[in-house]
Amino acid sequence: MRLCVFGAGAVGGYLAARLLASRQHEVSVVARGEQLRAIAAGGITLVTPEETLVVRPALVTDRAQALPPQDVVFVTLKAHSQPAAAQDMAALLGPAGTAVFLNNGIPWWWHHRGPAVPGEPLPLLDPTGALWNAVRPQRALGGVVYSANEVLRPGVVQHTANNRWVLGEPGGGLSQRLRVITGLLCGAGLNAEAGPDIRTEVWAKLLRNAPMNALCALTRLPVNQLAFEPALLGMYEAVIDEVAAVAAAHGADLSDRIAVAKSAPRLGAAVDGRAAPVIRPSMLQDTVLRRGMEIEPILGQVQAFARAAGTACPVLDLLLPLLRGLDRSAGFTAACARP
Repeated sequence: MRLCVFGAGAVGGYLAARLLASRQHEVSVVARGEQLRAIAAGGITLVTPEETLVVRPALVTDRAQALPPQDVVFVTLKAHSQPAAAQDMAALLGPAGTAVFLNNGIPWWWHHRGPAVPGEPLPLLDPTGALWNAVRPQRALGGVVYSANEVLRPGVVQHTANNRWVLGEPGGGLSQRLRVITGLLCGAGLNAEAGPDIRTEVWAKLLRNAPMNALCALTRLPVNQLAFEPALLGMYEAVIDEVAAVAAAHGADLSDRIAVAKSAPRLGAAVDGRAAPVIRPSMLQDTVLRRGMEIEPILGQVQAFARAAGTACPVLDLLLPLLRGLDRSAGFTAACARP
């Protein structure tokens, strides 16, 4: 099959390296800037606790139009970067191609539930409907990823912990394309599974994503350091309770997952019950590097859903404007620093 990883950052670099190392498919990469130049020159170097490997994609480019039609496009761009790339994603998809979206938080296709419930775009995530109209939700699969990765330097990705990938149809159920794509990920050594209810899986990860990313970004502490400040731990657990309440108001029962989510700071963010090395969530990495953060899918849209359901979320209400201000400050400072 022809596979493309669209966005070769931390998760995308790890995914591309695993797919390439399996040598089962033709794998291309869409990247940009220093990452593009480094991969073109020396491939992708993946560093894990067990091994270091170097792999080269069939083609790496910043022009999606340079690639032939793809069977599967794995989109690992941050959610706020996706609308601007909608036309490029659409151009990559072959006649029966599928775009698998592997980003944190609520995805842009959320209101699509199949032909009977076509839905509509979410203004916070797809303001002009670019993804909805160009990529189209019918061609999308959702994905929830538990995998801690970081770009050490251009072309070099470090994998720290966790390896769980849950894919699902926006309309639910276990389709043939879902089974095929889940199988090819398993063939690359990823612990992938087909989920019949991807929305519940999205909510379940938000139990960790929302408090972990928000508090680590604001304090610049890695996950395991949050547990040393009781007030931070209290806020962490309060956000989990708020996300669970919003999820319940939208039909997702997460009662059996709350205790595990609350244990994450004490376990260094491991999802398998074991202590893990220091993990820096994506929003912490982004704010340190003065990059845009995935605030809206992880917190903003959750707040919007809370408002729609009449569900109180006072701690989330406090954290969200602080994060939006931090994001604006990072962008403003970076702009001022340009020659």
